[in-house]
Amino acid sequence: MAKRIEKHHLPQKICATCGRPFVWRKAWAKVWDEVRYCSDRCRGSKGKSANLAQLSKNL
Repeated sequence: MAKRIEKHHLPQKICATCGRPFVWRKAWAKVWDEVRYCSDRCRGSKGKSANLAQLSKNL
């Protein structure tokens, strides 16, 4: 029987779009070094939040 890994022992990253932390998923096992976004929604809007941050600084 395989040992169960607790979630707090999994590697974490910070999403490049929303800035929230997300943990490793089995589907990302082979490409974990390339994963930058926590979800498809963040990946789809990858440039929008940076632009909004710059606009708010200019106001």
